[in-house]
Amino acid sequence: MQDQMTPAQRAAAIANGSEVDRLPCNPNIANGVARVYGCKISEFNHNPKAIAEAQMAAYRKFGCDGLRIFTDLFPWAEAMGATVAYPDDDTADLLKPAISSVEDIDKLHPANPYKDGRLPVQLEAMKYLKDLAKDEITCSAGIVGAFTNAFFLFNTSKTLKLIHKNPEAVHKLCRVSLETCKAYAKAALDIGLNPTISEPMSSCTVVSPKVFREFSLPYLKELVDFIKSYGSNPVVHICGQTDKIWRDVVELGIGGISIDNVASLKECKLAVGSQTKIMGNVDPGGIMYSGTPQDVRTKTLEGILDAYDSPKGYVIMSGCSLPVETPFENIQTMMDTVREVGYPVCPERVREMIQSGK
Repeated sequence: MQDQMTPAQRAAAIANGSEVDRLPCNPNIANGVARVYGCKISEFNHNPKAIAEAQMAAYRKFGCDGLRIFTDLFPWAEAMGATVAYPDDDTADLLKPAISSVEDIDKLHPANPYKDGRLPVQLEAMKYLKDLAKDEITCSAGIVGAFTNAFFLFNTSKTLKLIHKNPEAVHKLCRVSLETCKAYAKAALDIGLNPTISEPMSSCTVVSPKVFREFSLPYLKELVDFIKSYGSNPVVHICGQTDKIWRDVVELGIGGISIDNVASLKECKLAVGSQTKIMGNVDPGGIMYSGTPQDVRTKTLEGILDAYDSPKGYVIMSGCSLPVETPFENIQTMMDTVREVGYPVCPERVREMIQSGK
C-alpha cells in the first residue's frame, strides 16, 4: 500500500485545510532504525552519517511522517561532565552524573554544542539528514528539557531529595542545564531543524504537579519561548501519567503534545485538543514490541477512534520510543492500518474494522 502524498505535502495540506490521503503517523522507531539500516547502535555515538542514513532507511521502509535526531537521553549531561556507558549494540546509558555534591553545582558550565561530548556528532547528523530528506519529510532535533537534564547532572535519587531539602540548589542545576538546552536548540535551528522537547522526569509518575510547576515549568517555558522566538514551535513529550499537567504544558503555546500509553487520548482531546495537536499513544512495549500484528492494528484503530476529530489535529504515534527489537511487521501494521483508514476518517467504518478483528 503506497502513500499518495509525501509527509511534507500531507503536513502542508492539513495545515491549509486541504484534502489529504491519511492521518499523519509516526511510530517513533528511535534506535530501532539501526536494525533497518544494518549497523550497530554504537555507531550512533561517533558516526553522524550513520545516524542520518539510518533515519532515512526507516523512512524509506515504512513511510513514517517524521524523522528525528535523538539517540538517547544523555548527550547534554555528558557534554557537561557526566559519564556515559556505551554498549556495543544497545542504547547509551548514564554511568555517573557530572557532580556528586551540592557544592560542585557552581563548577558546572553550559556545554558548547559545537565542541563538547557527542553534541557535535548530532549536529553533523542533522546536516546529513536535512540534505537527504530535502523537501520530502520534516526533520526534528530531539532535546531533553532542563529539569530532566538536571537529574542526570547530579543523580536522580539525590535530586529528588534535594527538591525538598535545598530547592535553591535545584533551581541552580536547572538554570545551568537550561543554558545547555538553549545553546543546542539554537544550533539545531541554525541548521534548519525544529527542536522537540522530551521531559520524562516531569511526569506525574515521578514528581507531583506542584513540584513540576515549581521546578520544571519555568524552565520549560523559557526553552519553549526561546525556540518560538526563532520561528519554530516545539512538540513536548512527557512520559507516564500527565493528565494533571496537560493544561500547564499546552498553555505554553506549543506545537503539539505527545502522551504516553498510560494516559487517555480521549481525555487529552477533551481537555486540551482545542489548543494544540495531540500525538500518541499505542503502547510501545506491551503492544508494539510484545503484541501481535492484530494487537497493533486494534490499538491503532482505537486511538484513531478516540482522537481523529481532535480540533487541532491528531498524529498516530507510539506512546514513547519503541524498543530496539520491535518487530518490523508490527511497525508496518501500524502504518498500513492508518493507510487503510484513509481520510476523512469514517468512525463507523473504524468501529467495524475493530469489531471484525481483521
